[in-house]
Amino acid sequence: MALQRNINEARMSPGSAPNFISAFPVYSMAIGERQSMGVPSGAAERRGATMTELDSIYSDRILELAANMPQAKRLARPDASATAHSKLCGSTVTIDLALDGGRIAAFGQTVKACLLGQASAAIVAERIIGSTVPEIHTVAAEMRRMLKEKGPPPSGRWSDLALLQPVRDYRARHASTLLVFDALEKALADIAVRDQAPLTAGE
Repeated sequence: MALQRNINEARMSPGSAPNFISAFPVYSMAIGERQSMGVPSGAAERRGATMTELDSIYSDRILELAANMPQAKRLARPDASATAHSKLCGSTVTIDLALDGGRIAAFGQTVKACLLGQASAAIVAERIIGSTVPEIHTVAAEMRRMLKEKGPPPSGRWSDLALLQPVRDYRARHASTLLVFDALEKALADIAVRDQAPLTAGE
């Protein structure tokens, strides 16, 4: 298994102990989440999932993203903030964003989520600066279709989100994977309402 192989390599490689120690909580979380995964849906539906299938979800890249969260600080003066929470697994993502000329100029977040929620939030944080508001809505819609309707993953500079495509067979993990997009769209909706407020008041 990929996880055990990486752990073994970390133990055996000279000078790798610090990296192994810092990564150990992420590996431990992956093992725990494997044990709690729901029954796969659709064509993969059956009782239990093989470790090979779960390796495709908790890949080395997913673990790397979860262990190295970018933009992991809140903004001092955001244009909007929003929180999304999954009642199913208890994961929570809170985001701050600032706009300039219709584009995301600054982004911050705190992520208290499962590995999949962390990985999704990490990819967004890496790609979001410079994105337009319509682009964010498009990527969010593509992610929902990818997971819930087995649609194609986002492409272009958002193509890393395809790493989460195997999650579509596990309904119980959809909510946590989409949390960052739920929070983003809440924040953007708040900005849109606020921007329309002066016009509405003057009518």
